[in-house]
Amino acid sequence: MSKKAQKDSDNLAAVLEKIPQMFGGQAAIGLRLHETILSAAPELKPRLWYGMPGYAKSAAKPVLVFIRMDDYVTFGITEKANIVLVPSATDQLIASSWFMHELDSATEARVAAIVRAAVG
Repeated sequence: MSKKAQKDSDNLAAVLEKIPQMFGGQAAIGLRLHETILSAAPELKPRLWYGMPGYAKSAAKPVLVFIRMDDYVTFGITEKANIVLVPSATDQLIASSWFMHELDSATEARVAAIVRAAVG
């Protein structure tokens, strides 16, 4: 196995170990979010980023999306993501994170769409 492949494998293992620790009773949602992110953008590589699961185009590239557990499950994009501005917006706010307490199929589909847009 190449050094790069080993690093990717180690990073994936660290993320898969961290999700149950971080998400506790919501671990199933964390794992589904992880799978949704990688299904939506298979080119993303998971790694720990500030102690939470982050996803980037490579180990050397900036994280584009992340998940974490606060009072709610949080899914977010970083400032390095491809930001899609809404031309008809009446303000200058850009959505960058979303809370959830469940992950139904509609929410999963929206997360996947946000991930695809973030990757560009």
